[in-house]
Amino acid sequence: MNKALLKNYAPQARQDFIAAVIARAQRIGITEKGISTTEKSGDSVIIDGQAYPAKFAQKRDKLVARIEKDGFSQTMEAVAYTWFNRFAALRYLEIHDYLPHGHRVLSSKDGVIPDILTHAAEIAQNGDLTDLNAAEVIDMKLAGDKDGELYRLMLLAQCNTLSNSMPFLFEKIDDETELLLPDNLLLTDSVIAKLVSAIPEEDWQEIEIIGWLYQFYISEKKDAVIGKVVKSEDIPAATQLFTPNWIVKYLVQNSVGRLWSMANPDSNLKQQWDYYIEPAEQSSEVQAQLNELINKRLAETE
Repeated sequence: MNKALLKNYAPQARQDFIAAVIARAQRIGITEKGISTTEKSGDSVIIDGQAYPAKFAQKRDKLVARIEKDGFSQTMEAVAYTWFNRFAALRYLEIHDYLPHGHRVLSSKDGVIPDILTHAAEIAQNGDLTDLNAAEVIDMKLAGDKDGELYRLMLLAQCNTLSNSMPFLFEKIDDETELLLPDNLLLTDSVIAKLVSAIPEEDWQEIEIIGWLYQFYISEKKDAVIGKVVKSEDIPAATQLFTPNWIVKYLVQNSVGRLWSMANPDSNLKQQWDYYIEPAEQSSEVQAQLNELINKRLAETE
């Protein structure tokens, strides 16, 4: 895995995703300077001269309430990271062919247009994704000028389908997060296109890439808040660091693993632990005290 490449990509990706989310918010009349009023017209709501369905207005009201509570910048940054995280996960899933329908969502194996868009009608007819109306998808595909709108629909359906198995990452999208899915995702300079082109597929072979992307994504903000009085919204950037797999193994093997080994002295399992360190030899007095503590801990875990 080329960590230098990830370190170069992720901080800029953070800026790009935030800018894309802000641009989307502006499109629906929400900026840092103010929020456009809405006007009801039958079953629609009018925002800056543009008509939207009534359900759209309900989600927008949730977004406005969130901004009033958390602030514009914090809301934009939080939603930007949500979409970055989802797209990174989708990229990992598609490269490893973990998506049941078998088609890539962010890229194409042998073309330019994402495979999920090329095979949209087939996916909708097979019922591979939830919340898709097959007739609507086919009509949009045949129209020839609605690829951007259809791709957006397919992305949301893919995320909602994954919410069934991975709700911690792909929670059901029927709220303000959906409204701020960036626009123009099929362009060659979109946030998705940059994610696909910036990181070679071989670097996605290790699951740790998700953790390293997070580490580098927040690196600039972390540098900005370290050494200062940290606001509550900045605590994650200041304190949450990615723990590489080898460190996790070291900690587990020399804590729980050591206790287990002492409780099972005839086992040779510890010989398979790459990071296990045999305890140093102690005097009989110290060893007796350690044994007492260890036996007490083992008894508590039974």
